[in-house]
Amino acid sequence: MVITKKALHRRTVLRGLGTTLALPLLDAMVPALARAQTAKPPTRLSIVYVPNGIMMDQWTPDTEGAGFKLKPIMEPLAAFQDRMLVISGLSHNHGGRALQGENTGDHARAGASYLSGVHPKKTEGADTQAGVSMDQIAARQIGNENQFASLELGIDSPELLGQCEAGYSCAYMNSICWRTATTPMPMENRPRVVFERLFGDSESTETAVRLRRIQQDRSILDAVTKKANALKGELGATDQLKVTEYLDAVRDVERRIQLVEAQVDRKVPKLVRPAGVPETFTEHARMMFDLQVLAYQTDLTRVITFMVGREFGGRTYQEIGIPEGYHALTHHQYNAEKIAKVIQIQIYHAKHLAYYLEKLRSTPDGDGSLLDHMMVLYGGGLSDGNSHLHDNLPAMLIGGASGQLKGGRHIRYTKETPMTNLMLTMLGMLGVKQESLGDSTGRLGLSLA
Repeated sequence: MVITKKALHRRTVLRGLGTTLALPLLDAMVPALARAQTAKPPTRLSIVYVPNGIMMDQWTPDTEGAGFKLKPIMEPLAAFQDRMLVISGLSHNHGGRALQGENTGDHARAGASYLSGVHPKKTEGADTQAGVSMDQIAARQIGNENQFASLELGIDSPELLGQCEAGYSCAYMNSICWRTATTPMPMENRPRVVFERLFGDSESTETAVRLRRIQQDRSILDAVTKKANALKGELGATDQLKVTEYLDAVRDVERRIQLVEAQVDRKVPKLVRPAGVPETFTEHARMMFDLQVLAYQTDLTRVITFMVGREFGGRTYQEIGIPEGYHALTHHQYNAEKIAKVIQIQIYHAKHLAYYLEKLRSTPDGDGSLLDHMMVLYGGGLSDGNSHLHDNLPAMLIGGASGQLKGGRHIRYTKETPMTNLMLTMLGMLGVKQESLGDSTGRLGLSLA
């Protein structure tokens, strides 16, 4: 190896025709001496939220420590068991549970308090109030060097009407991210909008501009192909392969988005939908996960929150033969047929998480993979959806957190240990200075390391 101080700048981008395309971390971006001595990829945070609870007897391992047997809902994640830390016993004691006079709102409180532990104000008006969420606390402190301090993404549309709990604003259902106590962050579910935020012309985000780009069928990559080829000629073999694989991934996502938009145009020719959403849950979820991987790979952000679904939502899963609404099924009243369908849906969700984790594990990042340098939190704000329980919540951390997490274990904490203790511990792993969060009583301690 030739030792040199010459290197590409970490923020090198490809430009062309109004397009700015970020590049992944390449060996050439770090001088060889620095690479050997001090260069370390950043630790990243990924939150994947599932609504309406989990069938906990089909989720929680029977034994603690290492070597636990996976229950059915976790079986799709078998390939990642050695990277998996299952945590039981955590609760949202203050944020989720009803106060006197609150006879509704368990779903609203579950989502709104999930990342803060702060009890949301009961209101149907614009005077919503909750707590600053831990993802936004992280974004403020570690997002200064990134183009986006954080991304907030989801599958369900925030425009779903008639699917909010009585007495509570829909704002509590539509987001789990709160920038301030009164400002929820919108969760973007349109792949085209996310794609163009990441790779498009940041100065041309209006609908008319996007429509012209689609009508011209101009690929973002077409605009930078010449410069990409020229750059690859200056790189070593390993970096050339990284750039080729990365550009292929960007091209694939863009192609799939264009295909979805073409299908939407054919089926509803009079409806202008430049930001088409896939019809199937699988294609939509995979596209959104792929965009998240690209955002991490290019270091455009280090904090992403993704809602697999909104609380109280009526989504059906026709593609796996379940026409009933998911939320209604979770109120199964111990009907065996309904329980079986709920478990089937939750296994289906886990399969999509496995898709995401495999993408992270197969994406090089410094001396390892993206998964090595990430914390992926998978879980939700309810345990038993039938009874609306806010204790013993489903919680699982996957990834290495840059050497700070040891997987392959199930840890059970004492009853009513605050979920916010886990959140506080995660913030510490990100290097974020935070003394308390919601109803936290301290960090979970060295048992995570």
